[in-house]
Amino acid sequence: MPKPIFVLSGPNLNLLGVREPDIYGHETLLDIQARCSRRAAEFSMTVEFRQSNHEGVLIDWVQEARTAASAMVINPAGYGHTSVALLDALKTLAIPVIECHLSNPAAREDFRRHTYVSLIAAGVVSGFGGASYELAVEAAAGLVGAVRA
Repeated sequence: MPKPIFVLSGPNLNLLGVREPDIYGHETLLDIQARCSRRAAEFSMTVEFRQSNHEGVLIDWVQEARTAASAMVINPAGYGHTSVALLDALKTLAIPVIECHLSNPAAREDFRRHTYVSLIAAGVVSGFGGASYELAVEAAAGLVGAVRA
């Protein structure tokens, strides 16, 4: 079995389903985790799905992924716009990184239109709600050469 795809979610995403559902939808993070697990299984892969509100914890997980993951999907949330430290950690990876957003940052406030993660991401999936995560998992699987089971 190949190494898992790490799926990391940043601050406030633990509140999905109740936080600004007009922007982020009604699905919970557990719903999205189930979607990602199903999609990864279609490629005979698994996901390691994690969420933290703490920048340092996310950085620790990125560093762990250097040896433990085959690819990474990351929704950095607010840290995407502010964290050079997260960018520096992501730069150490030799695995594909897909940036993921539930909403379309380009259609929102000006400050959301730039993320540091985009500077190193192989691609960005945004604007499709929970399906953004699924599409990002599929893209990550494809980048590591996985084929549908």
